[in-house]
Amino acid sequence: MAPEELSLLMRALAFAAHKHRDQRRKDLGASPYINHPIALADVLVNEAGVTDVEVIAAALLHDTMEDTETTAEELDQAFGSRVRRIVEEVSDDQTLEKQERKRMQILHAPQLSNHARLVKLSDKICNLRDVVGCPPRGWNLQRRQAYFDWSKKVIDGLRGPNPELEGIFDEVYKSRPQ
Repeated sequence: MAPEELSLLMRALAFAAHKHRDQRRKDLGASPYINHPIALADVLVNEAGVTDVEVIAAALLHDTMEDTETTAEELDQAFGSRVRRIVEEVSDDQTLEKQERKRMQILHAPQLSNHARLVKLSDKICNLRDVVGCPPRGWNLQRRQAYFDWSKKVIDGLRGPNPELEGIFDEVYKSRPQ
């Protein structure tokens, strides 16, 4: 990997860590939020063999526009238009109600670029693993099952760019809470 590629990844990691510094996951242990974007990057690199540095950077940054005060312009300046576009594609419109955002993810999935599909796939893989291994506080069996089923509808709309990553999702989906 070239030094400038390593630099991009380290800057994306530091940026995401700074932006998410006061956030915690909803799991019982209230783990640091930054663990989630790191997990996405890990899935992409170590499980799916993705080597596109800008896709990996976008995975590290994927929740910054949704969950922090980060703007598209800020991402564009710091990481370039390609990374910004991928992050924008996978970001929900926070002005919509939660159920509408979920519905829009299903409808929007087939229109995602192949690069955004990789980030979305790794996000759903990590989220499902978290729901199985350390579910959010207050999530009963029915809510966990509903999350699995909704995630599958999103993923079914974006299959194609990486059969290996899709296979990982399918294996994780088999662990659906019963």
